[in-house]
Amino acid sequence: MVDGRGYQVMRDLPGLRGWAEAARSVGEVLLDDQALRDRWLRHEKTWFVGVDVLPNDPDGSIGGVPFPQGLRGIWPGRWHKAQLSAIYRGYPGRDPGESDAAHRFRRDRCGAHVDGLHLEDGRRILREPHAFVLGISLSNVGQSPLVVWEGSHEIMRDALAGAAMGGDVTEAYKVARAEVFERCEMVPLHLRLGEAVLMHRLAVHGIAPWQGEGEDPRLMAYFRPQFAQARDWTERRP
Repeated sequence: MVDGRGYQVMRDLPGLRGWAEAARSVGEVLLDDQALRDRWLRHEKTWFVGVDVLPNDPDGSIGGVPFPQGLRGIWPGRWHKAQLSAIYRGYPGRDPGESDAAHRFRRDRCGAHVDGLHLEDGRRILREPHAFVLGISLSNVGQSPLVVWEGSHEIMRDALAGAAMGGDVTEAYKVARAEVFERCEMVPLHLRLGEAVLMHRLAVHGIAPWQGEGEDPRLMAYFRPQFAQARDWTERRP
């Protein structure tokens, strides 16, 4: 599903723009909900995290608009409620209590990470063995794009092979991420409304700092279905 870079950009997939427009209409209402804003706004209100916020159906449809046929086939199971991610001008702000090092990493390294590894008491723990990451753009805003380190999934696969559910992979992850920074090119993905990216589950990625003018947020919907078995996470498969 993805090539050697660890991602595939889809710009003209039939039905995707209509789905994105419907998701955006729903998302804009949710972004005005004060209870949701209180829960999900981070980094001085420059990022609405919005995990599982979009009310799509298990078949991926939203607001009566079907999920594109070209995407339904990549996952045989139910589609979870998508994340609604909104990046605002000024990202990344600094949260109260956030350390200098953590803020610098988010600013200078775009908060580079592999999804599914939770930070717990300073340790990286495998909690969510995702099958892939599918990001769909719900806006035309180009500031603060998603960035991906090309080929990073291969380095991470070798480093984290055999990771178990709940396993501590801190040391291996840190060494591998440093190698990614040294060897892999960071590529910004400027997606417009109705365009999408399919990323390998082990690809290192992040969010670039906001640059330029404009007040409208950059909106994305993210799907991350999970494998039933943690061993599938690092298995060599598409």
